[in-house]
Amino acid sequence: MGKLQEFEITFDNNKEVYSPGESISGTVRIKLAQALLCKAIKVNCNGFCGITSKVNDTAWTMEEQYFNSTVSVADKGTLKLGEHTFPFKFLIPDTAPTSFEGNYGRTIYRVRSFIDTPRFSKDYNVEKPFYMLRLLNLNEVPDIWGTSSSAVTQQFSYMLMKTGTMVLKAQSDMRGYTPGQIIQVTASMHNQSGKNTGIMAASLMQRVTYEMKRPVHDLRSIAEVEGGVVKAGKEVEWKEQIIIPPLPQSSLVGCDLIKIEYYVKVSLKSPDVMLTLPIHIGNVALDKKMRPSKRSAPSSSSTPEATPAPVAIPEATPNTSTSDTMPSLPPRPAPKPAPRPTPRPRMSSHNSPSAPPVDYPQGAEGGSHMNDGYPNKRQSQLVSPNAFSYAPGLFFPNQQQNGPGAVPGGSTGASAPYPPAGADAMPSAHILPPDYSNSSYPQEAPPTYDQSCNT
Repeated sequence: MGKLQEFEITFDNNKEVYSPGESISGTVRIKLAQALLCKAIKVNCNGFCGITSKVNDTAWTMEEQYFNSTVSVADKGTLKLGEHTFPFKFLIPDTAPTSFEGNYGRTIYRVRSFIDTPRFSKDYNVEKPFYMLRLLNLNEVPDIWGTSSSAVTQQFSYMLMKTGTMVLKAQSDMRGYTPGQIIQVTASMHNQSGKNTGIMAASLMQRVTYEMKRPVHDLRSIAEVEGGVVKAGKEVEWKEQIIIPPLPQSSLVGCDLIKIEYYVKVSLKSPDVMLTLPIHIGNVALDKKMRPSKRSAPSSSSTPEATPAPVAIPEATPNTSTSDTMPSLPPRPAPKPAPRPTPRPRMSSHNSPSAPPVDYPQGAEGGSHMNDGYPNKRQSQLVSPNAFSYAPGLFFPNQQQNGPGAVPGGSTGASAPYPPAGADAMPSAHILPPDYSNSSYPQEAPPTYDQSCNT
């Protein structure tokens, strides 16, 4: 190596795995065969994540920096012959995510040292990686308690003629595991066809997503176990175990470029039937003592459903009267009066005009005067037969009949078109119907529709 015989970085206590918030310390050791002129000796500690769209490529398409600190351990001068050591110390931020290495990206932490030499001289550098572990406590993951279950019903065909149905159900004993634990998988398969199936299989799958403009998904099988076949028309229950090897945790908290997911895939080789059971892999195992009680969960959810509508409770007011202790019900809205057109005169049920003719007389589009005796009356409009909301002989409860003993103004909230009893003058603001009081009906036929409108 010429002048430089040894150039290395060592961590205190030979520690290589750190947690967020800890400090990393060590020394830079330099051994020279002869004196070396240098401008400075620097030590850098950084952590970042890089992802790419090519396998095992270090030309990162996207990067995410977590921290980058540099200190100078020696100034400009000459390093004498022999061995030199320079201590360093850095503080790791609390937000640093767990280390990860994949086919399309990595989360890298390292300490580097540089010896800057004068111009036209060779520079020297060395680096040493370390690893970050951010513990994932499964007890803090939402919806982690209980089992993970799924079911699928799929139809398939074979021999280009016959079809069959396969019903597949499966579940795992838990939703969260740590490396070294065992996944208990229970599957039920009902072959509703006339052909035997292929072998059954259960696999622990890892799915890594690299978040780029076009996300890259890396799917691989971690462990797999196989079973037997399901004969035609039979139903089989299959139980199997999968041991979890050392794996990175499900969530890289603090990293926005890499997403890790795990699930158990239960499938048949033929026909192609498959379902998935999502699970979490962490560092702190589930503690049954921290599991929420079953009694408290239904009570909180059923409280709003069991709460009745607001009702006055008699016990709340012991000094009130009997009428006050009755439950107070919301007032019912008053019935709305039947709609009636303003221009059309009101008629009694037994004097309703007959249906209008099919062919209207020419000139009816312009309208004609209903009654020239009342100059303040409006002109009639062309009304379709469908405009009548009642049929002859139909009596509305909100309207009063124009007959003997009828009470004028009986409908609530509407003005009566008939003058009150004993009135001398007829008010001109109301529209009055034709006078049929002198008609000899039923001996004589009632007036036609045109006659009632032109009277």
